Amino acid sequence: MIKHIVIWKLSGAQEDVCRKANAIKMRKLLEELNGRIPGLVNLEVGFDFSETDASGDIALYSEFVSREALAAYQTHPDHLAAASFVKSVACDRRIIDYEV
Repeated sequence: MIKHIVIWKLSGAQEDVCRKANAIKMRKLLEELNGRIPGLVNLEVGFDFSETDASGDIALYSEFVSREALAAYQTHPDHLAAASFVKSVACDRRIIDYEV
């Protein structure tokens, strides 16, 4: 089992209302990937509530059956479409991939 975790910080130049709308759209686009990509077992998206200087704004937690499934996810057209929007609203991204 492969765990893929991503944490994003949204662009700070946006107004708060716009940032919240972008966060909601981002979550919707990412969560819609569930059941659409072979080898993707689970995907969930959460918003940070701690609001500290060290916090990200949005986290993605996902599980894949194998490294190959994760690699296929990265190039899947549905993922690329969601990633295009994410890249347009995020200013920082951190990831970790590990096997259990």
